Amino acid sequence: MHAQQPRVDAIRELAPKLNGHVVTVAALKGGSGKTTLAIELAYTLNAVLVDLDWDRGGASRQLGHYAERYVRSTLLDALESSRTPRWKGGPSRPDFVPSSPDLEANMPEPGYLAEQLRRWAEEWNRPVVVDTHPGAGTGSMAAIMAATVVVVPTVLARAELDAAEGMCMELPDYPLLLVPYRVPPVPPGRMVERLAAIAKTTGHPVGPIVSHYGQHPTRLSRTAVTALPRPSAWAERMAGQICDVAEAVISYDR
Repeated sequence: MHAQQPRVDAIRELAPKLNGHVVTVAALKGGSGKTTLAIELAYTLNAVLVDLDWDRGGASRQLGHYAERYVRSTLLDALESSRTPRWKGGPSRPDFVPSSPDLEANMPEPGYLAEQLRRWAEEWNRPVVVDTHPGAGTGSMAAIMAATVVVVPTVLARAELDAAEGMCMELPDYPLLLVPYRVPPVPPGRMVERLAAIAKTTGHPVGPIVSHYGQHPTRLSRTAVTALPRPSAWAERMAGQICDVAEAVISYDR
């Protein structure tokens, strides 16, 4: 059994506090690790992952859904009909509603999309984790509007911190949680100080760190790290840090 499994089970016992709520993972800059974090949080929280990233690097393809093989889109059909979509499931990955490459061209207005995300969470009676497209587009803003917590993976580098600071300043009244992400073994001191200053200035809290583990092996691309039955040492450490973030999301109180 995965050494983290008892902890994941304990988190899932607490996760119903988020039933009917939306947790959005968002970042203004691409390459932050947003999609991996969204997948891991969705599995750990026993949430439904809604993928709003229409590019091929999004969660859907990482979880084995290839939109080009399908004539229709579950997500777009649900948005056009105001119905609740059905998710796809699997034993070692989160339940998820796949995105569509046509989402960008058919994006609804943000108020409507935010309303639908909240309604789906309520009807499923589960948490919903939303993976967003990088940037501050319509879909990302709708998911932020809908969210109880907005998890912002924050790489400790100048450009990424510029983007995180801009996001904090542009969204002062939204519940952002800055998660230091892909942190190297020796964190850059000046970048750590800058993140602390951003948090102090804007009032947005800093959550637990997730270290830098490089690229996942291809054979693990459809499996959540917290679900691996016999994880390697790096996967065990990463799973523990993901659990830390999931607990921070559950207990979030700005």
